[in-house]
Amino acid sequence: MTTLSNETGSAEQLRDSLADRLLDQGAIRTDAVEAAFRAVAREHFLPGVPLEAAYADNPTYTKADGSGTQISAASQPAIVALMLEQLAAQPGERIFEAGAGTGVNAAYLGHIVGAGGHVVTVDVDEDLVDSARKHLADAGVGNVEAVLGDGAVGHAAGAPYSRVIATVGTSEMPTAWLRQVEPSGRIVLPLRLRGAASRTIAFERGAGGWVSVDDQLAVFMPLRGSMDDARRTVALTREGDVTLQVHKDQHGAVDGEALLGVLDGGRHEAWTGVTIPAGTTYEYQDLWLALTLPNSLMRMSVTGTARERGVHPMFGWGAMATVDAGSLAYLTLRPGEPDDQGRRTYETGVIGHGPAGAALADLVAEEIRAWDAGFRGRTLRFELPDAPADPAPESGRFVLARPHHPITVVWE
Repeated sequence: MTTLSNETGSAEQLRDSLADRLLDQGAIRTDAVEAAFRAVAREHFLPGVPLEAAYADNPTYTKADGSGTQISAASQPAIVALMLEQLAAQPGERIFEAGAGTGVNAAYLGHIVGAGGHVVTVDVDEDLVDSARKHLADAGVGNVEAVLGDGAVGHAAGAPYSRVIATVGTSEMPTAWLRQVEPSGRIVLPLRLRGAASRTIAFERGAGGWVSVDDQLAVFMPLRGSMDDARRTVALTREGDVTLQVHKDQHGAVDGEALLGVLDGGRHEAWTGVTIPAGTTYEYQDLWLALTLPNSLMRMSVTGTARERGVHPMFGWGAMATVDAGSLAYLTLRPGEPDDQGRRTYETGVIGHGPAGAALADLVAEEIRAWDAGFRGRTLRFELPDAPADPAPESGRFVLARPHHPITVVWE
Protein backbone atom coordinates (compact mmCIF):
# COMPACT_ATOMS: atom_id res chain seq x y z
CA MET A 1 0.00 0.00 0.00
CA THR A 2 1.33 3.46 -0.94
CA THR A 3 1.46 5.85 1.99
CA LEU A 4 1.08 9.61 1.78
CA SER A 5 4.71 10.08 2.75
CA ASN A 6 5.81 7.73 -0.03
CA GLU A 7 3.62 9.59 -2.55
CA THR A 8 5.08 12.91 -1.41
CA GLY A 9 8.61 11.58 -1.70
CA SER A 10 7.92 10.23 -5.16
CA ALA A 11 6.41 13.56 -6.27
CA GLU A 12 9.44 15.45 -5.00
CA GLN A 13 11.75 13.09 -6.87
CA LEU A 14 9.73 13.46 -10.06
CA ARG A 15 9.70 17.25 -9.64
CA ASP A 16 13.48 17.35 -9.32
CA SER A 17 13.89 14.93 -12.21
CA LEU A 18 11.74 17.15 -14.47
CA ALA A 19 13.74 20.23 -13.48
CA ASP A 20 17.00 18.38 -14.16
CA ARG A 21 15.82 17.33 -17.63
CA LEU A 22 14.73 20.86 -18.52
CA LEU A 23 18.08 22.20 -17.32
CA ASP A 24 19.96 19.66 -19.41
CA GLN A 25 18.05 20.53 -22.59
CA GLY A 26 18.40 24.27 -22.01
CA ALA A 27 14.71 25.07 -21.47
CA ILE A 28 15.54 26.28 -17.95
CA ARG A 29 18.36 28.84 -17.92
CA THR A 30 17.97 30.85 -14.72
CA ASP A 31 17.90 30.12 -11.01
CA ALA A 32 14.44 31.69 -10.64
CA VAL A 33 12.75 29.39 -13.14
CA GLU A 34 14.63 26.37 -11.80
CA ALA A 35 13.49 27.15 -8.25
CA ALA A 36 9.88 27.49 -9.42
CA PHE A 37 9.93 24.10 -11.12
CA ARG A 38 11.44 22.46 -8.05
CA ALA A 39 8.88 24.08 -5.73
CA VAL A 40 5.50 23.91 -7.48
CA ALA A 41 3.68 20.62 -6.96
CA ARG A 42 2.12 19.87 -10.34
CA GLU A 43 -0.03 17.08 -8.88
CA HIS A 44 -2.27 19.69 -7.20
CA PHE A 45 -3.08 21.11 -10.65
CA LEU A 46 -3.65 17.77 -12.36
CA PRO A 47 -5.85 15.80 -9.94
CA GLY A 48 -6.56 12.30 -11.14
CA VAL A 49 -3.52 12.26 -13.41
CA PRO A 50 -0.85 9.67 -12.49
CA LEU A 51 2.23 11.27 -10.95
CA GLU A 52 4.50 10.07 -13.74
CA ALA A 53 2.21 11.66 -16.34
CA ALA A 54 1.93 14.89 -14.35
CA TYR A 55 5.73 15.25 -14.42
CA ALA A 56 6.30 14.02 -17.97
CA ASP A 57 7.50 16.57 -20.51
CA ASN A 58 4.25 16.39 -22.44
CA PRO A 59 1.08 18.50 -22.55
CA THR A 60 -1.81 17.17 -20.46
CA TYR A 61 -5.19 17.84 -22.06
CA THR A 62 -7.88 18.74 -19.57
CA LYS A 63 -10.96 19.92 -21.51
CA ALA A 64 -12.58 19.30 -24.90
CA ASP A 65 -15.51 21.00 -26.59
CA GLY A 66 -18.66 19.28 -27.83
CA SER A 67 -16.95 18.10 -31.02
CA GLY A 68 -14.07 16.49 -29.13
CA THR A 69 -11.56 19.23 -29.98
CA GLN A 70 -9.17 19.90 -27.11
CA ILE A 71 -9.58 23.47 -25.83
CA SER A 72 -7.56 23.52 -22.61
CA ALA A 73 -4.42 21.85 -21.33
CA ALA A 74 -1.49 22.02 -18.99
CA SER A 75 1.20 22.96 -21.52
CA GLN A 76 4.34 20.95 -22.12
CA PRO A 77 6.73 21.81 -19.25
CA ALA A 78 9.60 22.57 -21.65
CA ILE A 79 7.49 25.20 -23.42
CA VAL A 80 6.33 26.61 -20.07
CA ALA A 81 9.95 26.95 -18.95
CA LEU A 82 10.96 28.54 -22.25
CA MET A 83 8.23 31.18 -21.98
CA LEU A 84 8.98 31.89 -18.32
CA GLU A 85 12.59 32.52 -19.35
CA GLN A 86 11.36 34.83 -22.12
CA LEU A 87 9.19 36.76 -19.66
CA ALA A 88 12.06 37.19 -17.14
CA ALA A 89 9.70 38.21 -14.33
CA GLN A 90 11.32 39.66 -11.21
CA PRO A 91 10.44 39.53 -7.50
CA GLY A 92 7.77 42.05 -6.53
CA GLU A 93 6.32 42.47 -10.03
CA ARG A 94 2.67 42.39 -11.11
CA ILE A 95 1.94 39.92 -13.90
CA PHE A 96 -1.10 39.46 -16.14
CA GLU A 97 -1.61 36.01 -17.68
CA ALA A 98 -4.16 35.19 -20.38
CA GLY A 99 -5.21 31.55 -20.20
CA ALA A 100 -5.51 30.26 -16.63
CA GLY A 101 -6.02 26.63 -17.62
CA THR A 102 -5.21 24.44 -14.64
CA GLY A 103 -3.45 27.31 -12.82
CA VAL A 104 -0.04 25.65 -12.82
CA ASN A 105 1.65 28.26 -14.99
CA ALA A 106 0.31 31.01 -12.72
CA ALA A 107 1.73 29.10 -9.75
CA TYR A 108 5.18 29.13 -11.35
CA LEU A 109 4.80 32.87 -11.92
CA GLY A 110 3.65 33.36 -8.33
CA HIS A 111 6.75 31.61 -7.05
CA ILE A 112 9.01 33.77 -9.22
CA VAL A 113 7.49 37.14 -8.22
CA GLY A 114 7.30 36.10 -4.57
CA ALA A 115 5.21 37.36 -1.69
CA GLY A 116 5.69 40.97 -2.74
CA GLY A 117 4.40 40.31 -6.25
CA HIS A 118 0.99 39.48 -7.66
CA VAL A 119 -0.34 37.46 -10.60
CA VAL A 120 -3.73 37.87 -12.29
CA THR A 121 -4.70 34.93 -14.49
CA VAL A 122 -7.82 35.05 -16.69
CA ASP A 123 -9.84 32.41 -18.50
CA VAL A 124 -13.05 32.53 -20.49
CA ASP A 125 -14.65 29.40 -18.97
CA GLU A 126 -16.11 29.53 -15.48
CA ASP A 127 -15.35 25.88 -14.76
CA LEU A 128 -11.67 26.39 -15.61
CA VAL A 129 -11.45 29.45 -13.39
CA ASP A 130 -13.15 27.63 -10.50
CA SER A 131 -10.82 24.64 -10.81
CA ALA A 132 -7.73 26.89 -11.12
CA ARG A 133 -8.75 28.65 -7.91
CA LYS A 134 -9.11 25.32 -6.13
CA HIS A 135 -5.81 24.01 -7.45
CA LEU A 136 -3.99 27.18 -6.37
CA ALA A 137 -5.54 26.98 -2.90
CA ASP A 138 -4.66 23.29 -2.57
CA ALA A 139 -1.07 24.11 -3.52
CA GLY A 140 -0.91 26.93 -0.96
CA VAL A 141 -0.40 29.67 -3.58
CA GLY A 142 -1.60 32.95 -2.10
CA ASN A 143 -0.41 35.62 -4.52
CA VAL A 144 -2.37 34.52 -7.63
CA GLU A 145 -5.85 35.79 -8.48
CA ALA A 146 -7.88 33.73 -10.98
CA VAL A 147 -10.49 35.83 -12.79
CA LEU A 148 -13.32 34.95 -15.17
CA GLY A 149 -13.10 37.03 -18.34
CA ASP A 150 -11.98 37.47 -21.92
CA GLY A 151 -8.20 37.28 -21.96
CA ALA A 152 -7.98 39.57 -24.98
CA VAL A 153 -9.38 42.51 -22.99
CA GLY A 154 -6.95 41.98 -20.13
CA HIS A 155 -7.95 42.95 -16.59
CA ALA A 156 -7.90 46.71 -16.22
CA ALA A 157 -8.69 46.57 -12.51
CA GLY A 158 -5.24 45.13 -11.81
CA ALA A 159 -3.27 47.32 -14.23
CA PRO A 160 -0.63 48.48 -14.80
CA TYR A 161 1.29 45.24 -15.05
CA SER A 162 5.04 44.82 -15.09
CA ARG A 163 4.73 42.02 -17.63
CA VAL A 164 2.06 40.22 -19.66
CA ILE A 165 2.12 36.61 -20.80
CA ALA A 166 -0.31 34.48 -22.79
CA THR A 167 -0.54 30.71 -22.61
CA VAL A 168 -2.94 30.62 -25.55
CA GLY A 169 -2.21 31.41 -29.18
CA THR A 170 -3.42 34.56 -30.91
CA SER A 171 -3.03 36.00 -34.39
CA GLU A 172 -2.74 39.60 -33.23
CA MET A 173 -1.44 41.54 -30.25
CA PRO A 174 -4.50 42.64 -28.22
CA THR A 175 -4.61 46.43 -27.80
CA ALA A 176 -5.63 46.03 -24.16
CA TRP A 177 -2.36 44.33 -23.31
CA LEU A 178 -0.36 47.20 -24.80
CA ARG A 179 -2.38 49.66 -22.74
CA GLN A 180 -2.24 47.71 -19.49
CA VAL A 181 1.48 46.94 -19.40
CA GLU A 182 3.94 49.47 -18.03
CA PRO A 183 5.99 51.40 -20.66
CA SER A 184 9.12 49.55 -19.59
CA GLY A 185 7.32 46.20 -19.46
CA ARG A 186 7.53 43.07 -21.57
CA ILE A 187 4.82 41.05 -23.33
CA VAL A 188 5.28 37.38 -24.24
CA LEU A 189 2.71 35.69 -26.46
CA PRO A 190 2.45 32.78 -28.89
CA LEU A 191 1.74 34.71 -32.09
CA ARG A 192 0.37 32.94 -35.14
CA LEU A 193 1.93 34.82 -38.01
CA ARG A 194 0.47 33.34 -41.19
CA GLY A 195 -1.08 29.94 -41.78
CA ALA A 196 0.53 27.36 -39.53
CA ALA A 197 3.56 29.53 -38.70
CA SER A 198 3.58 30.41 -35.01
CA ARG A 199 6.26 31.62 -32.59
CA THR A 200 6.31 32.67 -28.98
CA ILE A 201 7.72 36.19 -29.07
CA ALA A 202 8.90 38.51 -26.29
CA PHE A 203 8.21 42.16 -27.15
CA GLU A 204 9.52 45.32 -25.52
CA ARG A 205 8.80 48.93 -26.35
CA GLY A 206 11.29 50.59 -28.70
CA ALA A 207 11.57 54.04 -30.25
CA GLY A 208 9.13 53.35 -33.09
CA GLY A 209 6.94 50.60 -31.68
CA TRP A 210 7.20 47.19 -30.08
CA VAL A 211 10.21 45.06 -31.06
CA SER A 212 11.06 41.43 -30.38
CA VAL A 213 13.84 40.67 -27.94
CA ASP A 214 13.47 36.89 -28.21
CA ASP A 215 11.47 34.42 -30.30
CA GLN A 216 11.10 30.65 -30.24
CA LEU A 217 9.10 28.04 -32.12
CA ALA A 218 5.88 27.18 -30.29
CA VAL A 219 2.30 26.22 -31.10
CA PHE A 220 -0.54 26.71 -28.65
CA MET A 221 -4.27 26.19 -28.50
CA PRO A 222 -5.98 29.29 -29.87
CA LEU A 223 -7.36 32.10 -27.76
CA ARG A 224 -11.13 31.95 -27.30
CA GLY A 225 -13.31 35.01 -26.84
CA SER A 226 -13.40 38.33 -28.69
CA MET A 227 -10.16 37.52 -30.57
CA ASP A 228 -10.97 33.89 -31.29
CA ASP A 229 -8.40 32.43 -33.72
CA ALA A 230 -10.56 29.57 -34.99
CA ARG A 231 -9.27 26.70 -37.08
CA ARG A 232 -10.90 23.72 -38.74
CA THR A 233 -9.89 20.28 -39.97
CA VAL A 234 -10.31 19.19 -43.60
CA ALA A 235 -10.09 15.53 -44.63
CA LEU A 236 -8.02 14.72 -47.71
CA THR A 237 -8.97 11.03 -47.76
CA ARG A 238 -12.28 9.26 -47.38
CA GLU A 239 -10.69 7.18 -44.65
CA GLY A 240 -9.92 10.34 -42.69
CA ASP A 241 -6.30 9.30 -42.16
CA VAL A 242 -4.83 12.41 -43.81
CA THR A 243 -6.14 15.79 -42.68
CA LEU A 244 -5.26 19.47 -43.03
CA GLN A 245 -5.49 21.98 -40.18
CA VAL A 246 -6.84 25.16 -41.74
CA HIS A 247 -6.62 28.56 -40.06
CA LYS A 248 -9.06 31.43 -40.40
CA ASP A 249 -6.83 33.35 -42.82
CA GLN A 250 -6.89 30.30 -45.14
CA HIS A 251 -10.57 29.37 -45.07
CA GLY A 252 -11.33 30.99 -48.42
CA ALA A 253 -8.41 29.22 -50.11
CA VAL A 254 -9.32 25.69 -49.05
CA ASP A 255 -12.07 23.83 -50.88
CA GLY A 256 -12.54 20.69 -48.80
CA GLU A 257 -14.84 19.08 -51.34
CA ALA A 258 -12.35 19.56 -54.17
CA LEU A 259 -9.44 18.29 -52.06
CA LEU A 260 -11.15 15.11 -50.86
CA GLY A 261 -9.36 12.25 -52.64
CA VAL A 262 -6.62 14.45 -54.10
CA LEU A 263 -3.96 11.95 -52.98
CA ASP A 264 -5.53 9.18 -55.07
CA GLY A 265 -4.27 10.66 -58.35
CA GLY A 266 -0.81 10.89 -59.85
CA ARG A 267 2.06 12.57 -58.04
CA HIS A 268 4.87 14.93 -59.03
CA GLU A 269 8.13 15.03 -57.06
CA ALA A 270 10.26 18.19 -56.98
CA TRP A 271 13.63 17.82 -55.26
CA THR A 272 15.32 21.01 -54.13
CA GLY A 273 19.00 20.15 -53.77
CA VAL A 274 18.77 21.83 -50.33
CA THR A 275 20.12 19.64 -47.52
CA ILE A 276 19.83 20.07 -43.78
CA PRO A 277 21.92 18.14 -41.19
CA ALA A 278 20.11 15.45 -39.21
CA GLY A 279 18.68 16.84 -35.98
CA THR A 280 18.55 20.43 -37.28
CA THR A 281 15.32 22.39 -37.08
CA TYR A 282 13.23 23.09 -40.17
CA GLU A 283 11.43 25.98 -38.47
CA TYR A 284 13.08 28.76 -40.49
CA GLN A 285 12.54 27.04 -43.81
CA ASP A 286 8.88 26.56 -42.87
CA LEU A 287 8.50 30.16 -41.74
CA TRP A 288 9.87 31.39 -45.06
CA LEU A 289 7.37 29.22 -46.93
CA ALA A 290 4.52 30.37 -44.71
CA LEU A 291 5.35 33.99 -45.52
CA THR A 292 5.94 33.59 -49.26
CA LEU A 293 3.48 30.99 -50.55
CA PRO A 294 0.12 32.36 -51.78
CA ASN A 295 -1.88 30.19 -49.35
CA SER A 296 0.85 29.84 -46.73
CA LEU A 297 1.37 26.50 -44.95
CA MET A 298 -0.91 24.07 -43.12
CA ARG A 299 -0.19 21.08 -40.92
CA MET A 300 -1.00 17.86 -42.75
CA SER A 301 -1.46 15.02 -40.26
CA VAL A 302 -0.85 11.49 -41.57
CA THR A 303 -1.52 8.12 -39.94
CA GLY A 304 0.18 4.81 -40.61
CA THR A 305 -2.54 3.49 -42.89
CA ALA A 306 -2.01 6.37 -45.30
CA ARG A 307 1.72 5.70 -45.38
CA GLU A 308 0.98 2.15 -46.42
CA ARG A 309 -0.90 3.58 -49.41
CA GLY A 310 2.11 5.66 -50.51
CA VAL A 311 1.92 9.00 -48.66
CA HIS A 312 5.48 10.02 -47.70
CA PRO A 313 5.46 13.01 -45.31
CA MET A 314 8.59 14.62 -43.93
CA PHE A 315 8.00 13.62 -40.29
CA GLY A 316 6.35 10.89 -38.25
CA TRP A 317 3.33 13.06 -37.48
CA GLY A 318 2.95 14.28 -41.08
CA ALA A 319 4.26 17.33 -42.96
CA MET A 320 3.70 20.93 -43.80
CA ALA A 321 1.57 21.40 -46.91
CA THR A 322 -0.04 24.04 -49.09
CA VAL A 323 -2.97 24.07 -51.51
CA ASP A 324 -4.16 25.70 -54.71
CA ALA A 325 -7.88 25.08 -55.32
CA GLY A 326 -8.11 21.29 -55.73
CA SER A 327 -4.35 20.69 -55.71
CA LEU A 328 -1.96 19.89 -52.86
CA ALA A 329 1.80 19.99 -52.28
CA TYR A 330 3.50 18.66 -49.15
CA LEU A 331 7.07 18.43 -47.88
CA THR A 332 9.09 15.24 -47.85
CA LEU A 333 12.76 14.29 -47.57
CA ARG A 334 15.37 11.74 -48.58
CA PRO A 335 18.93 11.06 -47.45
CA GLY A 336 21.48 13.50 -48.81
CA GLU A 337 25.25 13.51 -49.05
CA PRO A 338 27.23 14.08 -45.82
CA ASP A 339 28.10 17.73 -45.27
CA ASP A 340 31.63 19.14 -44.96
CA GLN A 341 31.66 18.18 -41.29
CA GLY A 342 30.73 14.58 -42.07
CA ARG A 343 27.21 14.89 -40.68
CA ARG A 344 24.25 13.00 -42.13
CA THR A 345 21.95 15.26 -44.11
CA TYR A 346 18.50 15.09 -45.64
CA GLU A 347 17.37 16.73 -48.86
CA THR A 348 14.04 18.52 -48.78
CA GLY A 349 11.57 17.61 -51.48
CA VAL A 350 7.99 18.44 -52.39
CA ILE A 351 5.26 16.06 -53.58
CA GLY A 352 2.37 17.50 -55.57
CA HIS A 353 -1.07 16.05 -56.34
CA GLY A 354 -4.04 17.33 -58.29
CA PRO A 355 -4.53 19.31 -61.52
CA ALA A 356 -1.99 21.98 -60.55
CA GLY A 357 0.06 19.72 -58.26
CA ALA A 358 3.21 19.77 -60.38
CA ALA A 359 3.27 23.56 -60.69
CA LEU A 360 2.52 23.95 -56.98
CA ALA A 361 5.28 21.53 -55.94
CA ASP A 362 7.73 23.33 -58.24
CA LEU A 363 6.76 26.68 -56.70
CA VAL A 364 7.37 25.39 -53.17
CA ALA A 365 10.72 23.93 -54.21
CA GLU A 366 11.70 27.25 -55.80
CA GLU A 367 10.94 29.12 -52.57
CA ILE A 368 12.99 26.62 -50.54
CA ARG A 369 15.95 27.25 -52.83
CA ALA A 370 15.43 31.02 -52.51
CA TRP A 371 15.47 30.74 -48.71
CA ASP A 372 18.61 28.59 -48.83
CA ALA A 373 20.44 30.96 -51.18
CA GLY A 374 19.59 34.29 -49.62
CA PHE A 375 18.10 34.00 -46.14
CA ARG A 376 19.23 30.80 -44.45
CA GLY A 377 21.25 31.60 -41.35
CA ARG A 378 19.94 35.16 -40.99
CA THR A 379 18.44 36.33 -37.72
CA LEU A 380 14.78 37.26 -37.33
CA ARG A 381 13.16 40.36 -35.92
CA PHE A 382 9.47 40.96 -35.32
CA GLU A 383 7.98 44.44 -34.99
CA LEU A 384 4.65 46.05 -34.15
CA PRO A 385 5.45 49.51 -35.54
CA ASP A 386 3.61 52.69 -34.63
CA ALA A 387 3.66 53.81 -38.27
CA PRO A 388 2.83 51.57 -41.24
CA ALA A 389 5.83 49.69 -42.62
CA ASP A 390 6.50 49.03 -46.30
CA PRO A 391 6.97 45.39 -47.33
CA ALA A 392 10.08 44.38 -49.26
CA PRO A 393 9.93 40.57 -49.63
CA GLU A 394 12.93 40.49 -51.94
CA SER A 395 15.10 41.80 -49.11
CA GLY A 396 13.37 39.78 -46.40
CA ARG A 397 10.84 42.28 -45.00
CA PHE A 398 7.25 41.06 -44.79
CA VAL A 399 4.25 43.00 -43.48
CA LEU A 400 1.35 40.90 -42.21
CA ALA A 401 -1.96 42.75 -42.23
CA ARG A 402 -3.97 42.85 -39.03
CA PRO A 403 -7.05 44.89 -38.03
CA HIS A 404 -5.19 46.88 -35.36
CA HIS A 405 -1.50 45.97 -35.09
CA PRO A 406 0.15 44.76 -38.33
CA ILE A 407 3.19 42.56 -37.82
CA THR A 408 6.49 43.20 -39.58
CA VAL A 409 8.84 40.24 -40.00
CA VAL A 410 12.45 41.06 -40.90
CA TRP A 411 15.15 38.60 -41.94
CA GLU A 412 18.28 40.52 -40.99
